[in-house]
Order: sequence, then C-alpha cells, then structure tokens
Amino acid sequence: MGFFLGFKKPTFALICLKVLILLFFSYSVTIGRKKGDVHLLIDGVFSGGGLKGFALVGAYQVIEEKGYKFKRVAGTSAGAILACFIAAGFTSKEIEELLSELDTLTLLDPRKTILPLPFMKWINLYWRLGLYQGKALENWFLEKLALKGVYTFSDIEVGSLKLVASDLTNGKIMVLPDDLERYGISAASFPIARALRMSCGIPFFFEPIKLKVTSTDTIIVDGGVLSNFPMWIFDNGNKERPILGLKLSSSSEEMEPRKITNGLNLFEALFSTMKNAHDERYISRKIEKNIIFIPVEDYEATQFDMSEDMKNELLEKGRSRAIQFLKLW
Repeated sequence: MGFFLGFKKPTFALICLKVLILLFFSYSVTIGRKKGDVHLLIDGVFSGGGLKGFALVGAYQVIEEKGYKFKRVAGTSAGAILACFIAAGFTSKEIEELLSELDTLTLLDPRKTILPLPFMKWINLYWRLGLYQGKALENWFLEKLALKGVYTFSDIEVGSLKLVASDLTNGKIMVLPDDLERYGISAASFPIARALRMSCGIPFFFEPIKLKVTSTDTIIVDGGVLSNFPMWIFDNGNKERPILGLKLSSSSEEMEPRKITNGLNLFEALFSTMKNAHDERYISRKIEKNIIFIPVEDYEATQFDMSEDMKNELLEKGRSRAIQFLKLW
C-alpha cells in the first residue's frame, strides 16, 4: 500500500524527488552564475611561449568572464607566470594592468664588463651561460607577488600551484614545489619568485639558476626544454575536476608542415621536435576538446621590444580563441 507522497512505490517517488532536487539545483546554479555568486571550478594548465604569453592573459579574461574559476593551476615559462598570478589571487584585469605598466626591456640586465666592447657579451655567454642575468626578471616577480602578500609556497593553498623547470644536470623534468625535497630544499619556505625565474630561464638568453646540491651545482633552465605544455600534471589518475589547457600554438590539424631547406631550418625543426615530443605524445592520446589553441607562430618569444599594438593583438587573439572555444565546451 502506497505511503510516500501518495505513490504506490517508494522507489518511484524517490526518483521523482531526486529529479526535482536536481532541477532546482541546476536553476540555482544558473541564477548564481548570472549574479556572479557561483563559479564553476576547473583546473588549468598553461603553455610556455615567452612574450607571446600576452595571449594567455586575453584567454583568461574570457574564461573569468564566463564564470569559471581555477582551483589548481600549472604552467611552464610564460604559462608559469600566469599560473603564479592566478594562484596569488590576481584577477585577469589586474594581470593585464601589471603587464601594460611593464616596460619589458627593463627585464634585460646584461652583466657589466670592464671593456665595453660588443664581443664581450659573447664571452659572458660562454662563461655565464646566458646573455642576461635574470635578476631584474626575478625582482619583478617578487615585487608583484608581494602586492598580494605572496612570497613563498607556504603563502598559497597547498597543491594549488605547480611550475615546470628543466634540470639539465640530471636530465629530468622538475615540478615545483613538489620536487624540491629531492634536492634537500624545503618546499614551504622556497620563494615563488625564484621558482618562477627557474621556469622562465630561456637557455642562452637568461643565465641558468644553479642549485647547490651537496658539493655540486645543479643547472636549472626553462621548463619548456623538457615539457612546454604539461597537460599531464593534474591528469595522473587523481583527476578531481575538468582540466582546461591554454596552448600557444595552432592545433595539430591547423599546423603547417615545416619547410626544411638549410642547416638553420634543420636545427630549428630538430630543437622544436625534441622540445614538444613529450607533450605531443601525451596530447595525441587524449581528446583535444579540453585545450584552447592560440596560433601565435608569427610572433617571437624573445621580442622584448614588443610594441603596445602587438601586445593588444596578442590579447585579442587569446580572447577570440577563448570565446570561440567556450561556446562548445
């Protein structure tokens, strides 16, 4: 004999009740998103690309406008910069303001030489392993993160930020702060600005970071050498929520075959293939539906004299690609 809400079978009544609850919840979330009260939590992974990273900020603006909020973020090089600022609590508007105020040429800090001769910079490159010290870059990171009271990994939520660098001494991908303990370094007290500088250490351009491990130096350079787009970093069997990737390149379908007609072309193609092989193999096994591809092949990663118009072009490229992508995601 029926006794629950007048239905003959309790199971049928429970099913109806669950449907009503789900409908109400969906309606509440929709209303909340319109009011800006509810965010859809996702994880984010951002690729490297040097100064082309302005496009990442444009994409992030749209993602934020659509009501998505990153719970965990990871990145390499330029992507690491965006990841750090998000983890520190900066909004997309605040990040754009930081970058618009920045004169990127001030980040180039060559060492002073006794003889101010042009060839001296190449001698420095040979002995110092980079044209620029990278101290100005690290100090800029430190100054901006301090605006949010963020100095070390202990100042942010545990597990909310992962940066990728390359350990050339041991030939390994280095994930910060996770792998610091292996080097005998406290992860909690390690400066995020230093970790970010490690991830952004473009080889030969910036001097590498040297970590003192026992009696030897461990040479750390840009994470893009070994993993420029670490989509694998959160998808290790413990996937907690949707993962959205931002990649500064065309998709495999849009990518034009490389033209190799001389030795320089061969070197560029060789380095690019080695740099991307690890990540491309991973992506090829996954559906690309969770990656926003931003084609920026016409721009240079080390163009530190980039004009305001070019910066705005990159921002707009990121925005337009994100708008197009999120219509179907």
